[in-house]
Amino acid sequence: MYNFEVETPGSVADAVAALGREDAQALGGGQTLIPTLKQRLASPSVLVCLSGIAEMKGVCRTDDGQITIGGGTTHAAVAKATAESFPGLSGLASHIGDPAVRNRGTIGGSLANNDPSACYPAAALGAGATIVTNAREIAADDFFQGMFTTDLEEGEIITEVRFPVPEVSNYQKFVQPASRFALVGVFVAKFGDGVRVAVTGASNDGVFRWTDAEAALSANFSAEALGGLSISDDDMISDLHGTAAYRAHLVGVMTKRAVTSAA
Repeated sequence: MYNFEVETPGSVADAVAALGREDAQALGGGQTLIPTLKQRLASPSVLVCLSGIAEMKGVCRTDDGQITIGGGTTHAAVAKATAESFPGLSGLASHIGDPAVRNRGTIGGSLANNDPSACYPAAALGAGATIVTNAREIAADDFFQGMFTTDLEEGEIITEVRFPVPEVSNYQKFVQPASRFALVGVFVAKFGDGVRVAVTGASNDGVFRWTDAEAALSANFSAEALGGLSISDDDMISDLHGTAAYRAHLVGVMTKRAVTSAA
């Protein structure tokens, strides 16, 4: 490691002020940032630790039926708090990484990082969530803008995430065993006005919606409705873990499994 300062603000306002310092960077659960610092892939001179901000933690149900999750809430806490109210999200959170990761990593940190193989982006995009920052509200469809890229501005903090609760939902992940990230992960959510399908782990552009599957499932919510559908491998990730064609095939397989499990 190297020398750096650590700020520990107790409120969102204090955190925003601290992030105004030169070369400052927010630290959530640290599951991505700390390894990045060790490898010298990033070297901020000031880390602004968000883990002590109580107003950014917790899960609650709002009057309009949405589930609001504080940006500093850990994966383990999300899994426990949504087990009955939103089992699709709970199942996703309960299988992120390992127990150590689930008890340190946060939903806000995961969404802000937008790793192309992370699980939470699929949940946010698949459920049509709203990402709330210290400055504004951003629809999930507008938030994710490519691999490791989001609509967040410099110094902007994810304070909470608001999830509409679908009638049924499910997340299926084909796990890369070494990292526990998704080689391909698919989140399916059925609402009264249609179905949303979000895919992570597969594309060079990061998380995306599979609109052809959404149309088919909105008409007939069953795995059979996906028969004959396929997705192009033109911009799929190809690496030592799987070719682009393999990932494109897995998208169809995992979507059928998610629909079957949800139904």
